[in-house]
Amino acid sequence: MIEYKDTHEFTEKELERLFLSVDWSSGHFPGKLRLAMKKFETVYTAWDGEKLIGMICVMDDGVMTAYVHYLLVDPDYHGQTVGRTLVDMVKKHYRSYLRIAVIAYNDELHFYENCGFTKSDVSTPMFITSLWT
Repeated sequence: MIEYKDTHEFTEKELERLFLSVDWSSGHFPGKLRLAMKKFETVYTAWDGEKLIGMICVMDDGVMTAYVHYLLVDPDYHGQTVGRTLVDMVKKHYRSYLRIAVIAYNDELHFYENCGFTKSDVSTPMFITSLWT
């Protein structure tokens, strides 16, 4: 049974395993990820027993805008509504905000559209990054 938690505490190994399970290069920096998790305003997680299988991390300005920075689910758990449940938790938490934003990879647009997000016709995400994914 999958359990959902509100937590900012993780081991480096838990984060490394989850992030690398989805081939995200940030998984190669588990120490930085562990520190970053403590800084997010909101972190909801999904667990299968002691195994971290999903997470969503959100930054916000406290009043108007929330930005989903990370949403990842271990591929072994895709199709089990883990991602949808995590998004729903964020939508409920930020229901009084005027905007919840996410930068979606193109192959994930359908998922986010099914969660209620709409693609902007007037803006494009831009980055300065040393990560490769």
